[in-house]
Amino acid sequence: MDDSKVVGGKVKKPGKRGRKPAKIDLKAKLERSRQSARECRARKKLRYQYLEELVSSRERAICALREELEMYKQWCMAMDQGKIPSEIKALLTGEEQGKAQQNSAKLAKAGKTEANSSNP
Repeated sequence: MDDSKVVGGKVKKPGKRGRKPAKIDLKAKLERSRQSARECRARKKLRYQYLEELVSSRERAICALREELEMYKQWCMAMDQGKIPSEIKALLTGEEQGKAQQNSAKLAKAGKTEANSSNP
């Protein structure tokens, strides 16, 4: 009889079917794998550096916000005692001066547009 086998009611013939092993040099394959691992480690290192920089910048921002919060707390405590901190006075006078400058600039612009519209 021939070399065919009966499995599950089907006849299987021996042969070279399926995926054939690649004829790739094993040393080249190993070197590619090593190079890929090197690149992966380099990407991982860069990713961790980026994340560390991100964390440190966020920590600095948190510290700055805490300092600002503490300053506002001190201002509130001073105002509760009836004192107006000099920083708030400076802010208020600066805002008043800014508003006055904005109003004068608006008036100057309005004057220029009226002058331009009256001269054809």
